[in-house]
Parts: sequence; structure tokens; C-alpha cells
Amino acid sequence: MQQLEFFTVPNPCVGVCTVDEKGYCQGCMRKREERFNWLNFTPAEQLHVIKLCRQRYIRKHRKPPPQSLDIQQDTDPQQDLF
Repeated sequence: MQQLEFFTVPNPCVGVCTVDEKGYCQGCMRKREERFNWLNFTPAEQLHVIKLCRQRYIRKHRKPPPQSLDIQQDTDPQQDLF
């Protein structure tokens, strides 16, 4: 059974659309098929792709990825009210 998603998963594209020697986009670290099929993926598949992108970025750069590849929002919506 698939879990219902209430929010859409944001596209990880950062507008740097060049491909490295392994075939990954240098901006978002997605493979060609992941970029082209993004809108056809389920939200669970999209989250999995983002997880893979984070791992690829860390492996390549040996540091945490920029916030554009960060899928967890640690902000508290109640915090903005005060």
C-alpha cells in the first residue's frame, strides 16, 4: 500500500544543467533518466532520487550538499508566529 502524500516534492534542479564525466548533472546530481522522468515518478520515488543525489554529492565533494538537495525542513511553522 502506498502512503498518500499531501505535499509535492520540489524539483531539485538548481539551473546548472551540465553533465559530468559519469553522466550526472553537476547542479542537482541526477542521472539523465531521473531528470527526464521526474514528473512521472511517484513522490516516494522522487524522495528516493533526492536521497541518491545527496549521496552522490557527498561522495563527489566530500562535504554535505547545498540546501537545494536537502529534503528535510527543520523549521517550526509555529516559530514564525512570534
